[in-house]
Amino acid sequence: MAKIKIIVVGRTKEGFLRKGEAFYLERLKRYITAEWVEVKPSKIRKGSRESDIMAEEGRAIEAGVTKRDHVIAMDPSGKMYDSPGLAERINKLLSSSDRLVFITGGPLGLSRETISSAHEVLSLSPLTFTHEMARLVLLEQLYRAFTIMRGEKYHK
Repeated sequence: MAKIKIIVVGRTKEGFLRKGEAFYLERLKRYITAEWVEVKPSKIRKGSRESDIMAEEGRAIEAGVTKRDHVIAMDPSGKMYDSPGLAERINKLLSSSDRLVFITGGPLGLSRETISSAHEVLSLSPLTFTHEMARLVLLEQLYRAFTIMRGEKYHK
């Protein structure tokens, strides 16, 4: 069975979003082995630069990635797909990769280094979401992609 891993910075604080994440992770199990990994966010200290915080979080993210993984960074600068297009892209990637790894940053996002080391960069929307809301949107779109690939009614 194909595998995906979703690496996020920090724990989702809002209860309704955690419930949504659990809901879609459970639904994804019908189609794929899905792993959810929360890396510890960097502590913001007085005088800390945002770039240093994101770089530290990026190192924690990269520790969960192997050379055989196909890494997709989530960032507003990335490529946007409609839902059928995303399903087609994921289907193609799964046929040639051992595991897809989606990475999302914390409140500050991902460092430029982390983004540039990814195989590709994906944007969910031109709209701005909180980093916690973006996680839920990603999970829902992954679930939708698998229903599209299977020709199921969810998308229709």
